[in-house]
Amino acid sequence: QVQLVESGGGLVQPGGSLRLSCAASGSILSIVAMGWYRQAPGKERELVAAITTGGSTNYADSVKGRFTISRDNAKNTVFLQMNSLKPEDTAVYYCNADRVVAAVEYTYWGQGTQVTVSS
Repeated sequence: QVQLVESGGGLVQPGGSLRLSCAASGSILSIVAMGWYRQAPGKERELVAAITTGGSTNYADSVKGRFTISRDNAKNTVFLQMNSLKPEDTAVYYCNADRVVAAVEYTYWGQGTQVTVSS
């Protein structure tokens, strides 16, 4: 099992910045990738950014150039630096971890943290 605890959400004005953190604990050695998803009211959950254990990153087109995903392996933590925030970035942001054990993939989710971009 993997436990994910997110922090860093809040209210910010358009153009502002926020940094989300996700700390992983439990069976972390078999994690192959971690990422951030978001879900706005009335919309489906979507991938925002992901990073593999090898350091490869992937971003949604809507956040490229504004958001940066990174990780601190020593602290088992993944970060999402969000700059130039827009009202359309408003959503609940969920941390995600993919773990592979004996060729079987398991997916874990954090509890979510609210990000609201509004003046």
